[in-house]
Order: sequence, then structure tokens, then C-alpha cells
Amino acid sequence: MKVMLVNGSPHEKGCTYTALAEIAGVLNEEGIETEIFWIGKKPISGCIACGSCYKDGKCVIDDVVNEFTALAEEADGFVFGSPVYYAGINGAMMSFMDRVFYTSTRKTPDRFTDKPLAAVVSARRAGTTSALDQLNKYLMYAQGPIVTSQYWPMVHGNTPDQVRQDEEGLQIMRTLGHNMAWLLRLIEAGRAAGVPGPVREAEHKWTNFIR
Repeated sequence: MKVMLVNGSPHEKGCTYTALAEIAGVLNEEGIETEIFWIGKKPISGCIACGSCYKDGKCVIDDVVNEFTALAEEADGFVFGSPVYYAGINGAMMSFMDRVFYTSTRKTPDRFTDKPLAAVVSARRAGTTSALDQLNKYLMYAQGPIVTSQYWPMVHGNTPDQVRQDEEGLQIMRTLGHNMAWLLRLIEAGRAAGVPGPVREAEHKWTNFIR
């Protein structure tokens, strides 16, 4: 089994990475392979609403988004991490998430369907809950079980060393890692026992509110 952890920070080994690494360490102890995927520092375009992903199952803008979605096919679970900018996720991460999840829902099945998903955020001081809520909106759309912890998954600190002093925050990350490992094993055991997945209607209903 493998979990991909996405680092949405412009700093490859900063505070967000420190939180994700704590989760990855627990998963590795539990015998689960991990990969921390950094979205990098290059500009990431927002979705241009061209609709090409309906046909191709990938984004027409060939950048880090397509690099990630190609790797994501083989993963069994995901953690998405972002720093807090103005009480929300940072702009590059928002563009990344918009395109990754929209592109993924154009596939059948979705890249994330029935796979455990989690979100974590890091901040110097505040804005964590609203940023976490923003990330969770993507996960709630993807039809995968959301992995929780003993508290909202966030760490505090302005540097990696400060984050490492956030004992509660790091424990929250470790708990999330253990919960992710447990859920992955449950899913694996269920499949081995022949437990069917969720029943889903064949036709996806699309409506708006203009008559």
C-alpha cells in the first residue's frame, strides 16, 4: 500500500513538509510506503474551463498537475497539506487542487474514489480552520473516506524548528497517520473478504437553479 502526501508550500522542506513528514514516519512504521510530492515553485495556472479533461482525463495544461495525477493512479491514500495565506490555502495550491480534482472527476472511476483522504494545514498563528475547511471541500467531493485525528489537523510555527516544538500538533499528525493506516487495512481486508463497495447510481444528475 502507498500513500501520497502533497506539499503545497513554496518551501520544499518548510513547516508544511514538517507536518507531512510526521505523518509519513508513522505510515512507514506501519509498513505503508509513502511519497511526499512537492508542487514546486513554478507558476501553476488556474483552471481555464476548456473542458479538455472530459475527453482526455488529463489537463490540457501540461505541468505539475499532470505529473501528479499520473503518479496518483497507483496510490491507495492521500494527504494534502498547505500553508495558510490570509486565512486560506496559498494560491498555487488552490490552482493545483482545482485542476487535480476537476480533472480527476472527469475519469471513471475517479482517481480518489473510495481511497482514504486527509488534509492538513500549517500556520504561524491563525486562519487554520478556514484553510482546512477549504481543503476539505475538495475531499468531500471525491467520494473517499476522510481521515480524521484527535483534533483538527494543523500545526503552528513560523519555522520547521518551531513546528517541532508544537507537541500537540505533531501528535495530531501522528494520530492521523495511525488512523490512515488502520483505514487502509480495513479497506484491504474488506476487499479480500468480498465486501462490495458503495452502491452508486449509474447516471450522475446535473442540475442548476435557472428555469
